[in-house]
Amino acid sequence: MALFTKAGLAKVTIHKGLYESAGSILHKAALEFSEYKTYDIFISHSYSDADEILKLKQTIEDMGFIMYVDWIEDAQLDRSKVNKETAKLLRSRMKQCKSLFFVTSVSSPDSRWMPWELGYFDALKQRVAILPILESSTVTNEYKGQEYLGLYPYITKDRPKGGDKPTLWVHEDSNTYVIFSSWLKGSIPSKH
Repeated sequence: MALFTKAGLAKVTIHKGLYESAGSILHKAALEFSEYKTYDIFISHSYSDADEILKLKQTIEDMGFIMYVDWIEDAQLDRSKVNKETAKLLRSRMKQCKSLFFVTSVSSPDSRWMPWELGYFDALKQRVAILPILESSTVTNEYKGQEYLGLYPYITKDRPKGGDKPTLWVHEDSNTYVIFSSWLKGSIPSKH
């Protein structure tokens, strides 16, 4: 099992025709948007990581999960403004999501919204996990979150035994984990 790395995401090729440009991403999302759509994952992230987030979205959706990324689904939002209207919309979208991934990177400490999203979603549904994007290309499945992030499980990717397609795993530590699809349904990580 391995954590996500910046170098690994740099190798992800955006599907031609599906995401040809930022404009086509936003246009497609606007056409498909529904107030009643349910998402598997709300991505809490720094907009400074937009390139990595787009490739992360592609990677995780190729695994069969549906992700909410605010600047794609709700392009009208102004992430630079912390106001009641934006908070109201984000609360509504979080209610449509089954889990939240808090994407840590060198840029995430600068985000105005990430700590608020984490606290709100944790209180709302308790299905929060940290998804680190490491600067290093070293393959590892061990993550120690700083400060309060260490309270939450973290995400890795790997193939299940006998499987040919990678999927997500939720870890308490390198030996205590559960497949993401089971975690979404309430399972907790166990020792292996």
